[in-house]
Amino acid sequence: MKIPRLAAAIGVAGAMFLLAQDPNDTIYRQFITNVVAPTIVLDSEGRIVNGLQQHDFVLKDNGKLQDIKVDVAFQPIDVVMVLQADGASEEVLPRVKKLAPLLENLVIGEQGTVAIIAFDHRIRVMQDFTSDGAKIKAGLEKINAGSSSARQWDAVNEAARMLSKRDKNRRRIILLIAETRDKGSEGRGRETLLQVEINNVQVYTVNMSRFVNTLMAKTPVPRPDSIPPSARHMPAGGAATPTTMQQYHGTGNVLPAFVEVFRQAKAVFIPNPAEVLTKFTGGAEFGFVSQKALEEAVSRIGEELHSQYLLSYNPNNKVEGGWHEIRVEVRRPDLKVRTRPGYWLAGVPN
Repeated sequence: MKIPRLAAAIGVAGAMFLLAQDPNDTIYRQFITNVVAPTIVLDSEGRIVNGLQQHDFVLKDNGKLQDIKVDVAFQPIDVVMVLQADGASEEVLPRVKKLAPLLENLVIGEQGTVAIIAFDHRIRVMQDFTSDGAKIKAGLEKINAGSSSARQWDAVNEAARMLSKRDKNRRRIILLIAETRDKGSEGRGRETLLQVEINNVQVYTVNMSRFVNTLMAKTPVPRPDSIPPSARHMPAGGAATPTTMQQYHGTGNVLPAFVEVFRQAKAVFIPNPAEVLTKFTGGAEFGFVSQKALEEAVSRIGEELHSQYLLSYNPNNKVEGGWHEIRVEVRRPDLKVRTRPGYWLAGVPN
């Protein structure tokens, strides 16, 4: 229904709540009807457990027991592969280009599709959604290493936007192959987290080694410092040189809790986007150095995607605004559960 004086949307599972911004704006309000929690169950040795039924699961939303529906993950999958293609990843790209058969056979299955995005300072769609193995391979082959920037948040945001246009009855997956850092995004992490939440996107990452990339990368030409060393303040007795200034003016890395990310009015520095995206959406992180390890990681992701339980429910506590914590338990001993930790929800008017 049409509601005046509201703007900006927050939601989950294809539905939204709206937050007030400009009193002169007019926008539409749509209420949440369904929350989806993709869930993996593992035994004590880390093996995937199949064959569980709906009565085996218990789900609580902010501590309140929910009436859930459980489906086995047979829905067709749409995957956007988001690949870092800056100068630091030049030596790794040939390994990634060999993944076309695995993407086609293990990840998307018979009815799935893949799209490919490459990013440095640009966000390039190398291949739109397709199930054609030849096109997937050609899309990967076209990728070349670029600049020193790597707009990871922006690239994931674009992938979520592409997935938002796909059939809502298909599962939406982002496969991010990149370092665990952003280098130059124009958008903010909070905006990207909202985008994946609203569009019910799950993120898996295969992390490039920063250390290996740094060793293999070509040394870039350093940019000149716009402020001469003599113009900077140093502690008493310290010589103001470019080297000492770099050592003295350092910054720390702080990973905020999800609830703090959403509460911030301004951008929050998130040092490891891969960790935040995977934990927030119920995905998983994998690492690799060798070709074998890369292929094993993608194979494991494919196995998980086809072994998930999709827990869905209509929250009975939608009047509670803010962060909603999801807790899933299995009524069997010695089993571990991995799912999304929760979602952000604006308050519902009375």
